[in-house]
Amino acid sequence: MSWYRSDAAKNFILTLHVQPGAKHTAVAGLHGNALKIKLAASPVEGKANAVLLKFLAKSFDVSLRQITLKHGAKSRHKVVVIRQPVHAPNVLFGQRSDHDPD
Repeated sequence: MSWYRSDAAKNFILTLHVQPGAKHTAVAGLHGNALKIKLAASPVEGKANAVLLKFLAKSFDVSLRQITLKHGAKSRHKVVVIRQPVHAPNVLFGQRSDHDPD
C-alpha cells in the first residue's frame, strides 16, 4: 500500500502521519504506509491542522478550498483529499512536476 492514491475524479488521497511541534514544517520521509510531515505548530485548537493544510495547498499549487481533512482531525494519523491537484505527489519531495490527469 502506498501513502497516496487517486480516485476516479483524479483527486489525490494522502495518508499522513504528522509530528507537531517541530522547528520547521517539512516532509520527513515515510512512516509505515504514511508520509511523515513535521509541523511547525502546536497541536492546540487546530493550529497544526491549519499549518498542514496550508503547507499542502502551497506544495500542490491549489487553494485551501481544494483540500479536505477527511479523517484524523484530533490524531497524528490523517487522511487528506486534494481535489484537482496541479502537481503529482512527488512535489512533496521537492520534485516539482505538473500532474498528468491521464
